[in-house]
Amino acid sequence: MSIIDSVRNALVPVHREGYKFIAAFFVASVLLGWIADPLFWIGMVLTAWCAYFFRDPERITPLDEDLVISPADGRVSSVVRMAPPVELGLGTDEMLRISVFMNVFDCHVNRAPVKGRVVRKVYSQGSFLNAELDKASTENERSGLVIDTTRHGEIGVVQIAGLVARRILCWAEENEQLDAGERFGLIRFGSRLDVFLPASARSLVSVGQTAIAGETMLAEFGSNKGPVVSRRD
Repeated sequence: MSIIDSVRNALVPVHREGYKFIAAFFVASVLLGWIADPLFWIGMVLTAWCAYFFRDPERITPLDEDLVISPADGRVSSVVRMAPPVELGLGTDEMLRISVFMNVFDCHVNRAPVKGRVVRKVYSQGSFLNAELDKASTENERSGLVIDTTRHGEIGVVQIAGLVARRILCWAEENEQLDAGERFGLIRFGSRLDVFLPASARSLVSVGQTAIAGETMLAEFGSNKGPVVSRRD
């Protein structure tokens, strides 16, 4: 990789939701600097971390309606078959659930896992348990979308708050058309995304694998596919 490529990769855009937090961290650093110089530099390190947290890099998204793309950066924490949360209205039959856990160093901009129309948007109040716990799917504060893919039926994607997260943002609205890889939300500061897929879907990832939002292929419908076209966003 050239020096120019390295610099370009380091200078990642910051999502607008982070501006006020970065400004607050910077002002606090300056004020603390009046008390003691070391506090200023500690504050500046935290300000840099805040900017890093709210980064919003471009991604190269596969354009294939038979693929399910990761909605979040992080670690695949669970691949199981279970009934979806009741509020999604997806029935009581088991679905394939793939969970991606985001720590405070992962990019927290969330992207649509599939192309389709948002048919339901639901918000559920709840606890702030460790998002890695299995029961976080039904007990933690969360925001869910049900997306009609036309070709493969309805899928659910759920933003789940964690121990540190206290704010779930979801910009997508009912009847809105989303493209796979399109930004639809953000969670502050550390959390999890669950994707609920019809039983016909086949997982392409394993627990412990690192996922990249908008790029990593979590699952597919069908097999023996040919080359995949991608889109930069």
